[in-house]
Amino acid sequence: MKSKRIVYYQDLLADEFVATPKKLKSIVGDYQYINKSLLHRFGAFIAYRLIATPIAFIYTKLIRRIKFVNKKVLKPYKKQGYFIFANHTHPQADAFTPNIIVFPKRNYTVVNASNVSLPILGRRTELLGALPLPADLKSTKNFLKAIETRFKQGFSITIYPEAHLWPFYTKIRPFQDQSFKYPAKLDAPVFTFTTSYQTHRNKRLKTIIYIDGPFIAPASLTIREKQMYLHQSAISAMRARALNSDYEKIIYLPKEQS
Repeated sequence: MKSKRIVYYQDLLADEFVATPKKLKSIVGDYQYINKSLLHRFGAFIAYRLIATPIAFIYTKLIRRIKFVNKKVLKPYKKQGYFIFANHTHPQADAFTPNIIVFPKRNYTVVNASNVSLPILGRRTELLGALPLPADLKSTKNFLKAIETRFKQGFSITIYPEAHLWPFYTKIRPFQDQSFKYPAKLDAPVFTFTTSYQTHRNKRLKTIIYIDGPFIAPASLTIREKQMYLHQSAISAMRARALNSDYEKIIYLPKEQS
């Protein structure tokens, strides 16, 4: 039997296990989150619909053969915007699966600055729906406006609240509730996409993604209370689904056990 790789971590909230660009772009000032030019919109259509979507379909359905469970809960929201919160465990699948699950709806994804600092791709990731996190007050205002605009346009917005990528991690890492302020302020529905890694009948890895929701905060709550409600609802659903994982490709251990 092939031996499993062991990875030691120090901080569940801050450790990163994928390479990041040496030079990170700083998202400040008048960073343009929404480009209304006809050329940009045409380029985004080509990049997202005619290039990225076919590649995503081939990768998720034909190569990885990822199974989606409970997708029916999204049907009533075909023409309405919503937020997606997902665990962050695979560089390619995490980039592709939200777009395939919500198809034909267009999806936007909140990303770290490292995503728009990549060689070659760089800001081209914006054509694919990347919304990089801001670094100062002015860019934060533009970022929040972009989030609100895309939601009101009826698109989905995906957030990976764990922030850091841990390949093939089978549990849900603790994450804070800051990003739940967006749906709380907009009274938006929240769904969770939980990636699990399970043993197929031939003993090989089978990836199954569970869709849960909608989670909608009661109107009587304050924004802060809605934020807490959505956070608790999402993390509880994701932790319950993660229990289905029984295939451990990489073993993560705290450094004191090294």
